[in-house]
Amino acid sequence: MPAALRCESLEKRYGDTVALGGVDLEVAQGELLGLLGPNGAGKSTLTKIACGLVRATGGRAEVEGAPAGSAEARTAIGYLAELFRFPDWLTADELLALHQELAGSERGANERAELLELVGLGDARDTKVAAMSKGMQQRLGIAQALVGTPRLLMLDEPTSALDPVGRRVVRDLLRELRSRGIAVVLSSHLLSEVELVCDRVAILVGGRIVAQGTPAELARPRGVEVETEGGRRTFPEATRDEVPRIVADLVANGEQVYEVRLLASTLEDAYLEAVGAA
Repeated sequence: MPAALRCESLEKRYGDTVALGGVDLEVAQGELLGLLGPNGAGKSTLTKIACGLVRATGGRAEVEGAPAGSAEARTAIGYLAELFRFPDWLTADELLALHQELAGSERGANERAELLELVGLGDARDTKVAAMSKGMQQRLGIAQALVGTPRLLMLDEPTSALDPVGRRVVRDLLRELRSRGIAVVLSSHLLSEVELVCDRVAILVGGRIVAQGTPAELARPRGVEVETEGGRRTFPEATRDEVPRIVADLVANGEQVYEVRLLASTLEDAYLEAVGAA
């Protein structure tokens, strides 16, 4: 099967300004990718090219094997912008009906009911947007992005304005989409959220990908920490394989060992290192 999204040597220039300087990126079917980077890194440009809203200067981008911007690619992709705004006077059902018309979906009321149920708004069919909380509107936004059964979702900061409960609801929803084989590209500044839910991350700086891999691959070992009767002991250069020896030495010296932890950098640490190096 073709990749949900493939970018090869993707470039975009605005005069002398390089927005994308040769990006190679592939998102597999059903993969949840976190797209990270500081403001101005090129995340929005990449997203707009994938959605067919902007034309690349060089290279190519494909959605489900079709050139980005083609009718086939547009059918296969769903998008939720960070600063979206829906008409306050529409109900949830009316909003989805509008987007069905825009997307050319002919699945009617059944699709609308299924999507509202999927995002946990099954009981809010007749609720107007103006009466919805931010979290409900965010989930409704994801529902509209799913109109027409796309196989790839591009989501820009879908949890940035939500409280912890709302973020957990969206995380669970993203995992459900992944289990259905829908690929998601999640652009976010909330690195802790990305670390919890994404299979893989790509860090974009200055229009180029400077690091990519799973959160675990990007994290670096930071030694071993042992909790003993005499207090906390840290062995910054130790590896996992050295844990049995460390514990045995401590016990032989009369120490009571209560807990052993492997220390590792977080995704935030890896991000800051990658951005700083770039």
